[in-house]
Amino acid sequence: MRVRDRFSISTATQQRLSRALSLALIGLLAVGIERGNVGIIVNSGVAILVTQLPALLERDYGIALDPALTLWITSAAFFHALGTVGLPGAEENFYVTIWWWDHFTHALSSSVVAAVGYTTVRALDEHTDEISIPPRFMFVFLLLFVMAFGVFWEVIEFSISLAASATGNDTILTQFGLSDTMLDLVFDGIGAIIVAIWGTAHLTDAVGHVEALLNRQSQ
Repeated sequence: MRVRDRFSISTATQQRLSRALSLALIGLLAVGIERGNVGIIVNSGVAILVTQLPALLERDYGIALDPALTLWITSAAFFHALGTVGLPGAEENFYVTIWWWDHFTHALSSSVVAAVGYTTVRALDEHTDEISIPPRFMFVFLLLFVMAFGVFWEVIEFSISLAASATGNDTILTQFGLSDTMLDLVFDGIGAIIVAIWGTAHLTDAVGHVEALLNRQSQ
């Protein structure tokens, strides 16, 4: 059973929530501009671009994402950007004041990365007989795919922090140390496991759209 069915969340409600979060991101961007905070501006700006991906996929490639998937992507982008802002008047953001915020956003974002990996590989599996991926291997693949992406992301964070420190500027992505990095990777793995367990129920439609796109391109 899908989560939206269990909690009786209608399609219209999911669409309204996605729009509300997208508008809130514009508000966060405005806060960053008002404060002159480059970190908030960059993170909110990137988050806004991410929320446009579902519309871009539908317009340019005919891949219409389920409203629940759009809400999933938008939520991941929103909570990351919100973490860089914090409460009004507070000197520190949620990534600093709430110990679990970084791990929460890592798990949420990594689940989106895992969903992309799952959808792509399943679509390829369905598209051609030359590729056959057993369910057990799919679980391992998702875990390795997300962990590799997680390591890549941590390297980016570390590099940006080093560059900011060397130039005397504020960093747009924060590194909290080696133990925090290891915990981030653990939560990345949790996000991957969630998708590996429940991906079939929630990503079937997306897999079908990507497979149809591959079929059109191969004709």
